[in-house]
Amino acid sequence: MKYKYICLLLLLTAGRTYARSGNDSLLDRLNWTIEKAAMYDAEKVQQINILRKTLQKDEHLSLQQRYTLCQQLYEQYKVFKYDSAFAYAQQLQALAREMNDPARINYAGIKLGFVLLSSGMFKETGDYLAAIDVAALPDSARAEYYTLKGRYYYDLSDYSSDQYFAPGYTRQGNSCMDSALILFKPHSFNYEYNYGLMYQKMGNMDSARYYYVRAVALKNLTTHQVAIATSSLGNIYIRTGKKDSAIIMMTKAAIADIASSTKETTAMFILAGLLFKEQDVKHASRYIEYAVADASFYGARLRKVQVSAILPIIESEKINTVEGQKKLLFAYAAIVTLLLLLLVWLAVIILRQYKKLQAAQKVITAAHTLQQEINDKLMEANTIKEEYIGYCFQVNSAYLDKIKKFKKLADQKLTDNKYGEVKYLVNNIDLKEEREELFRSFDRIFLKIFPNFVGVFNSFFREEDQIRLKDNELLNTDLRIFALIRIGISDNVKIAQILEYSVNTIYTYKTKIKNKAIIPKEEFEERLMDIKAM
Repeated sequence: MKYKYICLLLLLTAGRTYARSGNDSLLDRLNWTIEKAAMYDAEKVQQINILRKTLQKDEHLSLQQRYTLCQQLYEQYKVFKYDSAFAYAQQLQALAREMNDPARINYAGIKLGFVLLSSGMFKETGDYLAAIDVAALPDSARAEYYTLKGRYYYDLSDYSSDQYFAPGYTRQGNSCMDSALILFKPHSFNYEYNYGLMYQKMGNMDSARYYYVRAVALKNLTTHQVAIATSSLGNIYIRTGKKDSAIIMMTKAAIADIASSTKETTAMFILAGLLFKEQDVKHASRYIEYAVADASFYGARLRKVQVSAILPIIESEKINTVEGQKKLLFAYAAIVTLLLLLLVWLAVIILRQYKKLQAAQKVITAAHTLQQEINDKLMEANTIKEEYIGYCFQVNSAYLDKIKKFKKLADQKLTDNKYGEVKYLVNNIDLKEEREELFRSFDRIFLKIFPNFVGVFNSFFREEDQIRLKDNELLNTDLRIFALIRIGISDNVKIAQILEYSVNTIYTYKTKIKNKAIIPKEEFEERLMDIKAM
């Protein structure tokens, strides 16, 4: 029972929920209730089983006790399952006859008429109602009889739905309702609800709404009564064109029907139709399927016909919607595929451009490296030129000073006719010493430019073949040959002239030294030129 109370509490607060969140919030609550439907039904079946076991196992029950249990089982089944409700109504009538109780016999006839009318069997309902002796009924049962008969005529009016028979059925229904209302306690649920129903059938929607609202507002309503009142109020809103209010009421009614395990209902069916008109095919499809399942479970023939009429329409629209979604999805897929192909094409172009850029970068890097090497060599060449120009000026200046002094001294001797002393001066010039001084000057300036030359040059040879310089010796002839090559004088004739050797001697020196090297001969001079200047 606790689940019914929870659902009823949710239902009574649903109006505030709608005002806050709209129809979707209330439909979400209905969907949640549908998920719990099996739980509510299981609770009802449990109650039924307890009553049935009591009725079947206790052989010492009196006819009165058996009648009461059958009546309770009928009340459990009357809006849950038609065939079971009909069977227990028949048992009620059989037990009443066995007790020879006219009031109970006629009361059982009312119960049989109710389930027959709920199943849509109008002729059979009319037969049972005609057989009832109203005078034998107490007031409470008589009010129920007139209410059932009024509903019977109203249903006939709705079913015939024509201008000839329908008004007459409605008038007869109103007459029955007048008789019932006199017997109901004022301001009770049956009083307020049936007044609303009568005014609705009379076409007075304002008065009908007034009484239905009063019925809904009553305290201590059962969940089933909430379902009846809200469903009827929803019908009023439908007729007055208030679609949103109609959806709210029908949703509340559907929630209450599920919570009370009511299978003989129209709320879910009507709600599905309303939502279908609002283009909410998803919810409409789910609710119409649920309504079909309820109608089939209960066994209401008329209800199954009504529900089945709209089911194909909704399902067809659902299929159309799905097909539309498929087409839309296909269009999206095509667009995405085209975009993907475009992306791949752009990626290929970008990759090609990137490779070209990399190749250009490599060319630029190589050119930059080459330019840097050229710049380094130019700087090196400039350094060498600057140093050697300075060296040449210094050497030439020194020689010019010597020549100037020699000329002055020779002029003085010749003026004094001292020819012998002039000869002595000429013979006193030491050319070997002058050449060695020239080499020492070259050695100093070269090592100033290439301070690591001797060490790097010796790394080209094994230790035992490396050049060992004497004390106070900067370079020797072997080193001078390759020092001249390093500063750009590679011609053997020029080297021979500078060092005052024959060309063959220079060639022999170079060949002998290269043969001792641990690096390939063809790389020797390239490695020599790689020796960096400071």
